[in-house]
Amino acid sequence: MVQKLNYLRESPSQTAGPYVHIGCTPNFTGIDIYGGDLGTTMKTGPVQGQEITVTGVVYDGTDAPLRDAMIEIWQPDAAGLFPSANETRGTPDPNFTGWGRSPGDMETGEFRFETVKPGAVPWPDGRMQAPHITAWIVARGINIGLHTRIYFADEDDANAADPILSRIEHQNRIPTLLAKKTGTGAYRFDIHLQGPNETVFFDI
Repeated sequence: MVQKLNYLRESPSQTAGPYVHIGCTPNFTGIDIYGGDLGTTMKTGPVQGQEITVTGVVYDGTDAPLRDAMIEIWQPDAAGLFPSANETRGTPDPNFTGWGRSPGDMETGEFRFETVKPGAVPWPDGRMQAPHITAWIVARGINIGLHTRIYFADEDDANAADPILSRIEHQNRIPTLLAKKTGTGAYRFDIHLQGPNETVFFDI
């Protein structure tokens, strides 16, 4: 007979907020510490390649902007190299961190990243991936952070050959992964958690 273990019952899962901002972006919440929040600056000096700005808003299922979301991004530099000790393909841009964090605007929810247009990186089988940025989204109501990718709408040929985009079953949803150019060096990428325009998220 199996003995019941009622004294080790699983506790219910919790959502990310509101403490995610206190822990990850304390200065944003008014706690002046460490001289600034990590991830607010991705460029520490003159960088190589095209400097760009990526802005956007996280929307809920009713198309209301989330003002308590936090976005983190990872990406290679303009040459497709990551600032990592494991990077063996070359020397990455020493003035580019490759990682950013934005809590968004308290009133509008708009996040903003001052970064560089990423270069293409190889897939494990050697095929080249289209330039993209990896994004992680947390907010109140999200139990586990959501992962997605930010591709660029002005990279038609590279996007068509990308090994990830080509595997998406519903090809009509690929536009939810494309940042649209809104000006010189400016891109817009809105994230929809639910609804007809729901962004494609990745289970990684």
